[in-house]
Amino acid sequence: MKFSFAHNNLNVTDLDKSLRFYEEALGLKAARTKEASDGSFILAFLTDGVTPHQLELTWLRDWEKDSYDLGDNEFHLAFAVDDMEAAHAKHREMGCICFENEAMGIYFIADPDGYWIEIIPA
Repeated sequence: MKFSFAHNNLNVTDLDKSLRFYEEALGLKAARTKEASDGSFILAFLTDGVTPHQLELTWLRDWEKDSYDLGDNEFHLAFAVDDMEAAHAKHREMGCICFENEAMGIYFIADPDGYWIEIIPA
């Protein structure tokens, strides 16, 4: 028996805003979407176009709060980038850098729902 990663899920409060963010900040594009027949949810599976791993964004129609409780936000996604300087400049321009660790040569960005994404050199 062998397991392999398929996707990670993040719930989002505004799917369109999140789709725009992930495309602008990380170049991710929706590979496919699925909408419940009753309209209660929409799933968007994002791809980097390189790896088979996907990021699933889930929008729930009946979610009544304007945010999700992310706890201490110790969980995160990590993306390797081939040009840290250009990535850092882009994310600084977007205003989404939320933490930098210069000693380690990494930084984090926050998506519209506050999820942290680690940016590391390739």
